[in-house]
Amino acid sequence: MFFYASDNDEPLHIHIERDDKVAKFWIDPIRLQKSGGFNRHEITRIHKLIEENSSKIEEVWNEYFNH
Repeated sequence: MFFYASDNDEPLHIHIERDDKVAKFWIDPIRLQKSGGFNRHEITRIHKLIEENSSKIEEVWNEYFNH
């Protein structure tokens, strides 16, 4: 899970990559924005991990982008 330095102009979100699979989730509210290659089970698991870590994701986002 990561974000790009150029993501500052977009709402809070996180990118996920594994092998040739990619996904992007908005954080507030948590929802899938786009996906390529992940199956439904993997997307559900990623969604759950984001839910469990959303406050930390937001904290790191705000620290990185000075919000």
